[in-house]
Amino acid sequence: MGDILSDWEKKAKEQQKSYKQFLQKMQTKKGKGAEKLLPGLHDEAFEQIDCLQCAGCCKTISPRFKTPDIKKVSKYLGLRESVFIETYLRLDEDGDYVVKRSPCPFLGSDNYCSIYDVRPGDCRNYPYTDSGEFFKRPNTTLLNSTICPAVYFVLERLKTIAG
Repeated sequence: MGDILSDWEKKAKEQQKSYKQFLQKMQTKKGKGAEKLLPGLHDEAFEQIDCLQCAGCCKTISPRFKTPDIKKVSKYLGLRESVFIETYLRLDEDGDYVVKRSPCPFLGSDNYCSIYDVRPGDCRNYPYTDSGEFFKRPNTTLLNSTICPAVYFVLERLKTIAG
């Protein structure tokens, strides 16, 4: 990973206050149009980052398993939905189904996902660095900057370009 990514976890934790201010600014008129930069920065980040070297998301946070996700994954695993839920999921404080434990039970020791082809929508869209969700959910983006090097990378590049 390039210089911008060296020691990214420590830097991301140190930058939380400045990121919060930056993300607030991006939600005002001053940030208008910045979302158009996201797809290019997302691609730039993933030219340097290999998720299989990290898997920080799968090791620390859980996606929400919505009803269509539960149907797809349980079918893929050959389990009744009720058995899938009972075995792998719990309800969180928001009433969403999430995995019972971290790391994700579907994460292998090689950082490959055993349900990748039918993974939940949250997994498909993570880390939201190419969509407006990046600015619309600033608290999530702040947390993700300490979990995913791509989020850190995009924030750093955005601060340089749009800051």
